[in-house]
Amino acid sequence: MSNTWSELADTALAGQLITRDAARAILHAGQDDTLTLLDAAFRVRRAHWGRRVSLHVLENAKLGACPEDCGFCSQSQKHASPSGEAPLKTVDELVDAARRAHATRAKRYCMVTATRGPSQRDLDTICAAAARIKAEMDIELCASLGLLTEAKAARLASAGVDRFNHNLETSERHYGAIVSTHTWRDRVETVQIAKRAGMTTCCGGIVGLGETDDDLLDLAFALRELDVDSVPVNFLDARPGTPLASYPRVEPGFALRALCMFRLVHPRTDLRVAGGRELTLRTLQVMALYPANSIFTQGYLTTGGATPFDDHQMIRDAGFELELASGEAVPADPQAVAQLSARKPLLPIARD
Repeated sequence: MSNTWSELADTALAGQLITRDAARAILHAGQDDTLTLLDAAFRVRRAHWGRRVSLHVLENAKLGACPEDCGFCSQSQKHASPSGEAPLKTVDELVDAARRAHATRAKRYCMVTATRGPSQRDLDTICAAAARIKAEMDIELCASLGLLTEAKAARLASAGVDRFNHNLETSERHYGAIVSTHTWRDRVETVQIAKRAGMTTCCGGIVGLGETDDDLLDLAFALRELDVDSVPVNFLDARPGTPLASYPRVEPGFALRALCMFRLVHPRTDLRVAGGRELTLRTLQVMALYPANSIFTQGYLTTGGATPFDDHQMIRDAGFELELASGEAVPADPQAVAQLSARKPLLPIARD
């Protein structure tokens, strides 16, 4: 099948959309095709991103007690919220966290709140922090604050937020089995609102929500139609107490094939291997850099993850380099970030 994968890379490099049948074939590629498939995805990735890897850091600006019922999320008050609701972090705390992210040589820092949408108070704090961060350091800013209105999106953009994250998570068909408190279309509308406000868009999903191949393909092609700028691909890390707690972990080989499929459907897009990377890919993590050009470092919202030292070491060992917010490419330097590499503690999860 190596010729077929190479031909798909040619199609993607020519700016043409691969067919749905071809995308499905990627998901079902055999073990013997793994390296040739990764090579095809890497040809496309290299044409648009070279050997650059960008680091992204998440900051959980407000933890828990979310009124939405997303079945995969431990922050929902409907099932397994962490004990209590943490108050929104202060402007000073958010700026300090941005300084730590910048010190890891991250390209982007993302402030996230567990909420249906930002209150005016939340928006005041996020916008004040954004303005200070932009004035102090060269780092791109992302916010993930739930559903937006046109006015709230405009405020974020004017404060200096470069990108807004709002994942579709899965296909429209499967979405109702995962979330009931808002619709898939609500999420699409928020992505469109963010685009109209002048922010770039970060929008992806989670592999492992009990979806079919068709659901995963629907997600990939819907994101292509939305023309999003960044696609984070998460792998379910099932949280105790959530409705999906017993769902099995995605196999590493399938995770790599899914990343290759997303790369060939989205040849120019910033493709990020996101939550669940460490647990799902295990010793194969470095292979994800061949289809994906960015990763989260320093953990996730409610779980730990690879440290900046781990990720700098992996990037350097594989012969890749870091891309900074300035666009400059610099060598990964594990020793320079060693002091920043304490693992993020796991947050308490309340259980029934």
